[in-house]
Amino acid sequence: MIELAAPEAQGLAPNAFEVIGYKESDRLAQRPGRYVVLKYRRPVIKIKQTQAIACASALAGVIEARRADVSFVAGRLVDKFSYHLPLYRQHQRLSDAGITVSRPWLTQIAQQGTARLAPIYEAPFESIRASRVKAMDETPIKAGRGEPGKLNAAYFWPVYGEWDEVCFPFFESRRAEHVEQALGLTHAQGAVLLSDGYAAYTRYENKTGLTHAQCWAHTRREFFEAQAVEPHAAARALAFIGGLYAVEACIRDQKLTAAKKLDYRLTHAKPIVEQFFAWINQPFEAQGLLPSNPMTQALADARERRVGLEVYLTDPDVPIDTHHLERALRAIPMGRKAWLFCWTELGAKYVGIRHSLIVTCRLHGIDPYDYLVDVLQRVGQPPAKRVHELTPATVEASVRCRFSAIAPARASPIARNAR
Repeated sequence: MIELAAPEAQGLAPNAFEVIGYKESDRLAQRPGRYVVLKYRRPVIKIKQTQAIACASALAGVIEARRADVSFVAGRLVDKFSYHLPLYRQHQRLSDAGITVSRPWLTQIAQQGTARLAPIYEAPFESIRASRVKAMDETPIKAGRGEPGKLNAAYFWPVYGEWDEVCFPFFESRRAEHVEQALGLTHAQGAVLLSDGYAAYTRYENKTGLTHAQCWAHTRREFFEAQAVEPHAAARALAFIGGLYAVEACIRDQKLTAAKKLDYRLTHAKPIVEQFFAWINQPFEAQGLLPSNPMTQALADARERRVGLEVYLTDPDVPIDTHHLERALRAIPMGRKAWLFCWTELGAKYVGIRHSLIVTCRLHGIDPYDYLVDVLQRVGQPPAKRVHELTPATVEASVRCRFSAIAPARASPIARNAR
């Protein structure tokens, strides 16, 4: 609080005026990031009777590098993977603050801190696998050295569960077998997998028997891209799909759930879907479009995906699209612009672990820094079977962001009905 004196009071005696109130105004300011060196002083004593020398042991750190406090380890991880500040830039900030450390040391503590978090990562992944409704996608990453001067093209396969948890498993390719490796073959009764329509998920559906729902936003994207060649037809398709999203907006505004949500979709959205696919069949019956026409491709893809696109009409827990997952996985492409690639596949797996916990913290309104400071100290404590209590979805309210009560995180379309 900075108090400013009234110019008219200058030169007056204190008893010549009185303060009858205050007017306050705010101004946003900034202080450079601060680093603190904690010094632990341990007396060396000599027992007079036995002449023995004794001294308290140095406090053990959460990782082997005792020079790094748990708050420093958490800060490096959050700065890099939440705010996309590469370690070399963090090193520059430390140098500017008068802290001399080596860049390899920063890399080591980031790796060791992530290795400590690995057991926590498995708990939400199991929760996601057990979810009845899941969404899955894939996003590329350069990881591991292949040919001289080149890095391998690999993929994260982010998967979103019905309790607002996201995990980023890493695999070396986009092959269909990785879906099975990530999700397994056992699912809850009535399980649904929502995707963008990639053929790998259809193969997985045929193998496991779960229901494969598909994303209307990806279908819309194809018609949007066809506007340049068939503007009128594309506009008609976009109008149909826009009507479906208008129905979803009404459902959100009225806060409908479960049976009421299902009834509303069947009453208002299903007729639009039927009209849309009836309209799609007309160009094919007339054979008026060339096979190479982008509009033809968009129409053919939509007709082929009809069964998957209609799943959400009969299941209120299934969202209309995968936008909730795409918002969550945005951390990967944003991070790629900062740290570009991973030298090793192990490094890429660690990136997936960090992003899984940090993004899930954001979904639950938890400050990632407070969360990491807390769980890094507790993850090694027995019993190991209670590690699920350290996941962002179940961690106690003491680490929740102080602003979450004012602006709580928006629940995903999946979680909104599962709770």
